Amino acid sequence: MAEAKKEWYVVNTYAGHENRVKENLQRRVETMGLQDFLFRIIVAEETEIEYKNGKEVKKVKNLFSGYLFVEMIMTDEAWYIVRNTPGVTGFIGSSGGGAKPFPVAEDEMESILRRLGMGERKVNIDFVEGDRVKILSGSFSGVVGTVEELHNDRQTADVLIILFGRETPTEIDYADLEKVEEM
Repeated sequence: MAEAKKEWYVVNTYAGHENRVKENLQRRVETMGLQDFLFRIIVAEETEIEYKNGKEVKKVKNLFSGYLFVEMIMTDEAWYIVRNTPGVTGFIGSSGGGAKPFPVAEDEMESILRRLGMGERKVNIDFVEGDRVKILSGSFSGVVGTVEELHNDRQTADVLIILFGRETPTEIDYADLEKVEEM
C-alpha cells in the first residue's frame, strides 16, 4: 500500500447524468467510509452568459459530456465502489477484463482544473498584452501570435493567431506559451 497515491481518473457516465452520478458517488463515499480513498469528484462545467431580449441569461455548459473526474487512491475496494455506482458505465483507460484504469496525466489534469478556476499551480509569465508569443504544444504548436488578453484567474491568455488568413483569438494556457524576442 506504500506506493498508492492520489491520482485523477476519468469516469464514464450516461450523458446528462453527470451531476446525479456525482451525488450518488459522494453519498457512497460517506456511507461506506471511503473518505481516505476518494477525495474530489468534479463535473467540468463552465457558466456562459447570453443575452436574450435584453436580459442576461446564465447557462451552465458541460465541457466533457458523459464524464466526471475523480481524485482517488486506486484500491480494489474504491475501484469496485465507483464502478458499481448507479449511472457509472466505466472508467476511461481501462482495457476491461478486470484491468484497472490508467490515471490522467498530471499536466492535463492541472490544465482542466485551471480552466475551472481550481488550479493549484501558478505559472510565472514573462509576457504582457501586446507581446509576441510562441505556442509550445497542442494543435497550434509552433505558431506565433500576439497576446490580446491575460486571464490570471484561469492562467490562460487570448492569443491572436493567423488562421485561414484571418486574425483569430485562441485561448492558450500560460504554461504552453513562450515569449518571442523581437530582433
